[in-house]
Amino acid sequence: MKLRSATLMDVAREAGVSKATVARVLSASGYVGEETRQRVEAAVKSVGYRPNVMARGLRTQRSLTIGHLLIEITSNPFFAHVARAVEREALSNGYKTFLFNHNKNSEQERFGVERFIERQVDAVIFTYPVDAASIAMLRAAEMPVVQIERQRTPDTHAVLVDNVAGIEAAMAHLLQLGHRRIAFIGGDPALFPHPGVRARSLEEDRLHTYLDALRRAGIAIDPDLVRLGEYVRLEDGSDVEGYGHAKALFALKDRPTAIIAGCDVLAGGILRAAYEAHLRVPDDLSLVGFDDTIAGQLTPRLTSVAQPMAELGLTAFQLALASIEDPDIAPRTVTLAPTLVIRDSTGPVPVRATR
Repeated sequence: MKLRSATLMDVAREAGVSKATVARVLSASGYVGEETRQRVEAAVKSVGYRPNVMARGLRTQRSLTIGHLLIEITSNPFFAHVARAVEREALSNGYKTFLFNHNKNSEQERFGVERFIERQVDAVIFTYPVDAASIAMLRAAEMPVVQIERQRTPDTHAVLVDNVAGIEAAMAHLLQLGHRRIAFIGGDPALFPHPGVRARSLEEDRLHTYLDALRRAGIAIDPDLVRLGEYVRLEDGSDVEGYGHAKALFALKDRPTAIIAGCDVLAGGILRAAYEAHLRVPDDLSLVGFDDTIAGQLTPRLTSVAQPMAELGLTAFQLALASIEDPDIAPRTVTLAPTLVIRDSTGPVPVRATR
């Protein structure tokens, strides 16, 4: 008779602690008291636990639940769209999803990870991860992980979007319309720490692509036209970030004739500021958003770089399912292409700017 391999739960029972605590000890993530750590380490030896792929492959019991960690599902429609896509694909495969918002807080994220471990979800999807330590805990607990949009560690599946292609398309569109005073309102790289996996962060990709496009067009870079900060206010998802940046741009002696916004919520605030400044869009100001979430609901309808949100969620779940069914599968990074959707908020450069 073949003996059953020891599991994480066996270690937890032997040590008299939770699976989450065992995962913290094995991954060296989060605080664990010295006495508890010694108990866990002794239990690992006592039950003969070996966290290898063969043992993981023997796991047959499933909760048919996928944990999904997000920043804040109500702050930016992007996260709601992705979550809905994950849930739709999960339901079609007999799974349910368990959502947890971390609000860009690493401690809150770790708390959510611990809840997922205790509930024995079959895999965890991050949109997006804050702390690599949270991923390490899940890896120690032998749970498949998929990272969406940002990649903190290289040892799990990831589904990303080609942000360079998105900004290049937006800039090409505005340059073709004759614009040269093009402003950029986006995320501040300093507020979104670089994960270390890729050469540049998402924010750096977008900002540098904008700057590179100006250089190629022979346009001098004006620092006054670059405004960086948060995308939305997490407390209420309001558009005050875009509104404030736009007010500052419109106060310039030589204001921009076009603006690229890092998300559609930012663009909504820019439209509000433009209305108050008696600037007509697109007659006086052209505006391009990013995400294509609320673009069709704004007035005028917003030209926006559409992120493939449904495909992000679908691909993430499929990668999670593949790892559930085959724990030996190698991590994959899938990069999806965005699409520029041209609507009513962009037009030719104003006549005054061409004189």
